[in-house]
This record gives sequence, structure tokens and C-alpha cells, in this order.
Amino acid sequence: MASSTEADGVRANSAQTHGTNKSKRKANKVDESDLLTVPEGWKEKPFTAEDNPRGLLEGSSFATLFPKYREAYLKECWPLVQKALGDCEIKATLDLIEGSMTVGTSRKTFDPYAIIRARDLIKLLARSVPFEQAVRILQDDMACDIIKIGSLVRNRERFVKRRQRLIGPKGSTLKALELLTSCYVMVQGNTVSALGPYNGLKEVRKVVLDTMKNVHPIYNIKTLMIKRELSKDPELRMQSWERFLPNFKHKNLSKRKEPKKKTVKREYTPFPPPQPESQMDKELATGEFFLRESQKRRKKLEEIKVKQAEALTKKQEERNKAFIPPKEKPAVKTKRAPTETKIDIEAIKDKVKKAKNKKLGAPPVNRAAETASASVKKKTKRS
Repeated sequence: MASSTEADGVRANSAQTHGTNKSKRKANKVDESDLLTVPEGWKEKPFTAEDNPRGLLEGSSFATLFPKYREAYLKECWPLVQKALGDCEIKATLDLIEGSMTVGTSRKTFDPYAIIRARDLIKLLARSVPFEQAVRILQDDMACDIIKIGSLVRNRERFVKRRQRLIGPKGSTLKALELLTSCYVMVQGNTVSALGPYNGLKEVRKVVLDTMKNVHPIYNIKTLMIKRELSKDPELRMQSWERFLPNFKHKNLSKRKEPKKKTVKREYTPFPPPQPESQMDKELATGEFFLRESQKRRKKLEEIKVKQAEALTKKQEERNKAFIPPKEKPAVKTKRAPTETKIDIEAIKDKVKKAKNKKLGAPPVNRAAETASASVKKKTKRS
């Protein structure tokens, strides 16, 4: 009996432990899903001297060269650079003879990543980024990316056109890219310097590389605008955005798919091709080989005369073409419909008489006397 009660107790304990393990697993699953989403407004605490009171074990330094045209600007703003790096306890030196900038840690340096930011700062200054923008790299949420575009396009003229396409008319394309990615972009020579948050730098690099591959930046800017609007909707944050994004097709491809000259492969034969006939073989076949030299010359002269006669006839035909009249089109006569017009002869006679009787400045003639005289004349004629 005692053994049975002990077994029941062990089973109960094991069941309780299984239940607690399941609840812990569920809690862990919930915690993992929560960890994937960063709460809004959360910021990482800044790294201070209290986090690393003993400093660094070993010193490290970085140096970069700068072009001659940047010498005057760097000499002017170098005190500001030393002041900004002095807050991180990093030493900075400017060598105008060698044309280089050097940054290094000191014994008081507490932040181990500060030297990397200082290295990026002098790189940006060497690539013509102004000091006001380059100092932002010392912040925790800022990063930089220097994209080399000089070796992406072989033709120099094509490279200059595509680089200008990235800048846009009066810098409008570059300004739109900066607004959408919240990054500062500087195009200088064979490099593009970008400064901003990590997500923005990814987009800037993609747009720059696509532009150098002959993809217009306006297409990528349009997709960035759509993504920006979609990110505002909390329901669409965890969904795929492929259905909303546009698919641009290349229009500069040639419509002709087949080549102009098609090479037809001959069937493989192990035997070599037949040997071509020599000039002697051809003369033997035609019988010219047995002719004398004088006969051969005569034959050649006859062939030349025949060719000349043919050429003369062709030229004569071409000259005579100018004297041949062109064929005229037959004139089509339009048949008019017959119009039957009845002429009143008596009315015309009356009009003529009236015109004769009318005289300028003459008194009107007595109508009754005229009729009487006319009747008398008719009677005399009848008699």
C-alpha cells in the first residue's frame, strides 16, 4: 500500500512539472514574437565612461590621404574636428606635407567603437563632405557608406552621363533621394558618399548601383515613395508589398529576336572535302590547254569585245530613256445632262423694239399713232 501511494505522488509531481514546462514554453514563444518588434520611441542608452572605467588595453590609429584641393578647407575647419573628437578622447593630426589625416586612441578613450567613427569622419572629409554633415557620424544611430562607381562603367562619356542622371537637373533627383531615405548624399568624382541611418544607406546604395547599370533613378524613387506610404499603415507592416510595387520593363531592347545572318551548321563528315580544281584542270576540261598562245589571246580579246558591246548597249538604252515620253492618262469626258430650254422669240423682239424707241432726252411717242401707222403699212403690203 505504501509503495502505491509513493508512485501516485511521483506521478502527480511529474504531471505538475510537465504543466509548468508547457506554460514556460508558451511564455517563451510570446516573448520571442515580442522581441522581433521594436517599440516606438525606444532608443539605446549612450555609451559613457562609467560603462568602461578602465579604458582600452591597446591603442589603434587610422590615416587617410586627401586631395590637394581640400587642403584649404581642412586647414580652416581642423580646430572644429579636434574639438568634436576631443569629446570622445581621440587625438587627430593633420599633415599638410604628406597630405594625410590621422586619428588615434589615447589612454582616456573609453568607447572602443569611437575610433571607427573617427575613421569614417576623416574619410568623409576627404571625399568633399562638409564638416557640418560629417560630424553627424559620431552619433550612435548614424552610419556612412562610400560607394565606388568609377569602375562600374568603362566608357568615360557614358559614365559622366549616368552620374549626371543621378544628380538630376539642378540636383532635384539627389534631393528627392535624400528626402525619401533621410540620408545626406554627396557625388564627388568616382565616389558617392552617403551618411544616414542603416535602412536609408541600403536604399541609396541600390539606387546608385542601378543608375550605373543604366536604370533610371526615377523608377527606384517611385518605389520608395510607395513603400513610404505603405509603412504608415499598421495593418500592412507584416504583409508582402510586392502586389503594390510597380514592375518596370526594359523598353530599349531590340524587337528583332533572330539574327540577320543565320549560320547553318553543316553535317559532320569524317571525310575531308573534295580538292578544288586547279586552273590547269579547268583548261583541260574546256580544251583551252591545247590552244596556242595567239589563239588564247584572240579568244580573250573576243570576250572583252563582247562585254564592251553589252556595256555600250546598256548605256545607250539608259540615255534613250530620257527621250521616251511618259504615258499620259486618258482624259475622261464628263457627259452633261441635256437641258431643254424653250426660247421665247416674240418676247426678245419686243425688248429690241423698246430699246430702239428709247432715246436720251426725246419726248414720249404717242402709242395710238404708232399702232395706226403699223396697221396701214400691213394693209398696203397685202394689197
